[in-house]
Amino acid sequence: MPSSAVRTFTDPDDYAASLRATSLELAITASGRFSGAITRIDLHGLWMQRFSESLPQIGYSSVLPGRAVFSFWTRPGPDQLWNGVETRPTSIVRHSEGERFYRRSSASSHRAAVSLPIEQLASIASSMIASDLTPPRDAMLITPLPAAMVRLQRLHAAAGHLAAEAPEIIANPDAARGLEQAMIQAMVNCLGNQTGRENTVAQGQHAIIMRRFRRILEENPEQPLYIPEICKAIRVPDRTLRQCCQEYLGMGPKRYLLLRRLHLARRALRHAQPNTMTVTETATRFGFWQLGRFAVEYQSVFGESPSATLRQLPG
Repeated sequence: MPSSAVRTFTDPDDYAASLRATSLELAITASGRFSGAITRIDLHGLWMQRFSESLPQIGYSSVLPGRAVFSFWTRPGPDQLWNGVETRPTSIVRHSEGERFYRRSSASSHRAAVSLPIEQLASIASSMIASDLTPPRDAMLITPLPAAMVRLQRLHAAAGHLAAEAPEIIANPDAARGLEQAMIQAMVNCLGNQTGRENTVAQGQHAIIMRRFRRILEENPEQPLYIPEICKAIRVPDRTLRQCCQEYLGMGPKRYLLLRRLHLARRALRHAQPNTMTVTETATRFGFWQLGRFAVEYQSVFGESPSATLRQLPG
């Protein structure tokens, strides 16, 4: 049954947990009050989403297997990157099936995504443009013809407006089918007239290092990690790891791991009962031994003290 929903958020963890077709781990990289919005539109086989985030961030996402997923920025902005590659609203990322990737922005960001079951897209593409449009083995950045990209963006924005102002139209099966067919046509037009960007050998090597880096984080989801043990585990020198993290994350690994530990601490404080946990216990659990410095760093990132987070009712 076709449907749509528009949700707003003030907490980045709640926002990240609400995405569909991808999982998301979000690290906010600047101070301020977070606000986010997700517009979700389900037609018949085609899914659309629109995202907005008020603060700079580094996101790590995993694409849902079984679907062909495409994403693009809807507004220009500084430092909008996917796996260290600069992207603009004139380009589309063709994600590989089940891809895991980093995305970052140095300011507020606005994005969109479209996905279809892989078999459905393959069938449609072969009949419309006689070309294989199943997800590539390696994700790639493509640049459609300008007119085709503008058409896709305008249609996606119009669907988002309907979801907010007239959701009953999207819920109508016939109207949803017409919108779906128009979106598929716009998407295929972009994919059938494109230029692609090939990865260099160095980029391929950096991707391998970052996958190893990520695996270490995932194998230790609740543990603080430090540079020497990571370099030893993934078998790269400190200098190489710094270079790769700067390319993908826009910061060195030390700063990224600090942000990660701050987010782990905040998550623990948000879900704790004040009478069963203290700020000191939480800080030391995640490797913060200088409590004054922990409080300053925490306040600068989240805009509130650790004790204020702890006093809130568990979310």
